[in-house]
Amino acid sequence: MRIERVAVIGGGLMGSGIAEAVARAGVPVTVRDVDEVALGAARERVEKSLARALQGGKLSEQEGEGVRGRIAYVSELGELAEADLVIEAVPENAELKVGILAQVSGIVSERALIASNTSSIPIAQLAAGVRHPERVLGLHFFSPVPVMPLVEVVLSLDTSEQTVAAASEFAAAIGKKAIVTKDRSGFIVNMLLVPYLMAAVRMYEEGFATAEDIDEGMKLGCGHPMGPLTLSDFIGLDVLYAIGDSLHEEFKRTEYAPPPLLKRMVASGRIGRKAGRGFYEYDRAPAAVR
Repeated sequence: MRIERVAVIGGGLMGSGIAEAVARAGVPVTVRDVDEVALGAARERVEKSLARALQGGKLSEQEGEGVRGRIAYVSELGELAEADLVIEAVPENAELKVGILAQVSGIVSERALIASNTSSIPIAQLAAGVRHPERVLGLHFFSPVPVMPLVEVVLSLDTSEQTVAAASEFAAAIGKKAIVTKDRSGFIVNMLLVPYLMAAVRMYEEGFATAEDIDEGMKLGCGHPMGPLTLSDFIGLDVLYAIGDSLHEEFKRTEYAPPPLLKRMVASGRIGRKAGRGFYEYDRAPAAVR
C-alpha cells in the first residue's frame, strides 16, 4: 500500500512535529485539533520549528514554503476521510484515544491504516473499537520529531504483515529508521529508559546528590548527551509519570513506579521544559528545584 496522504489527530508538541516531518518529506498532511485556538498553537509550533531549521541552514526559504503548503489545519474529523494513514497524537489517556480511534475507523476507508503515537498504552486496547483491527498499529515517534531519526513500529496480535510493511515503508519515506516491537507497555525504548529516569528521580528525591551532579555524572561518566533529570524535563514529567504508571500497572515491578516527588511535581504544574519549570527553571538561568 502506498501512503500518499496522512492525517494527524492532535496538534501538540508531538502531533505538530509529526506533521512537519511528513510535510518535509513531500507528503500532504492534515492536522486535526479541537478548535481554532488549538490549531493556531499547532501552526505556531510548526512555524517556530521551521524558523530554527532555516536559521541553522537545514532548510531554505523555498523549502519552508513548500512545507507550509503541504499542511492543512482542520477541526472536523470528517475532513480526514481521504487519508491513507491516520496517526493519533492526543494526550496519553487510554479512554480518549480509544474513543477517537473508534470514530476514525468509521470515517476513513477500510484500507486506511490507523496508528497511535502512544508511548505506553497497549495497541490491542486502543484497537478494541476499530473496524478491521488488522490495520491498527503503533507508530511511536520521538521528540523533537523533525530531528529524531527513530520510530517504533508496534504490532498487536491482530496487526497484519501488510500493515507492518506499509508502515515501515512510510517511516523510511519520511527519513526515519523503523524498529519493530511487539505490543507491550513501554515497547523497546521506554521499557529500558524509564527505570533509569525513575532511579535518577529517586536519587534526587532522597537527597543523595544535586540535580546538576546527577546529570553531570551521566553526561561526563557515560557520554550521554544530556543527564536523566534534564531529559525528564524535556520529555515532560506528566508524560513520564503516565508512562511509568502504565509500565508499573502492566508488570508490577517497582523500578517502573513513579516516585512520590514526581507525582507532586506533576500536581503542582512543574512538568518540565514546556511549563518553564521542572527539575530546572527554564525562564531564567537553570537551577534545580528544591
